[in-house]
Amino acid sequence: MPKQKITIDSLESLRLRLREFARERDWDQYHTPKNLSMALIAEAAELVEHFQWVDGDQSHLLEDKTRQSVEEELADILIYLVRISDKLDVDLYMAVERKIAINGKKYPADLVRGSAKKYTEYDR
Repeated sequence: MPKQKITIDSLESLRLRLREFARERDWDQYHTPKNLSMALIAEAAELVEHFQWVDGDQSHLLEDKTRQSVEEELADILIYLVRISDKLDVDLYMAVERKIAINGKKYPADLVRGSAKKYTEYDR
């Protein structure tokens, strides 16, 4: 009987789908946090290449072919990020919630609004 395909409609279903995808191919042996983090940074570098010599104001205007490639790089980045979190049993939603709270303290809106300075550069 064919397996029922997991519908990807949440981060959890994505995690399960990617876990199954790797299991079917016997890739878990290669999906260590070290290897996955290296793959993640390689994909992030491929994404950056699309914007490397583009003016910042024009970087959101992508030709169709470039947009498709950017979408694929973003998907690769998400795939590796979710696989790393699965391997390390990290709840990404909770990690993001904690990080937003930390950043809220580092970057109070009334102090940093409209500025791109690092938190250590603000007078407190």
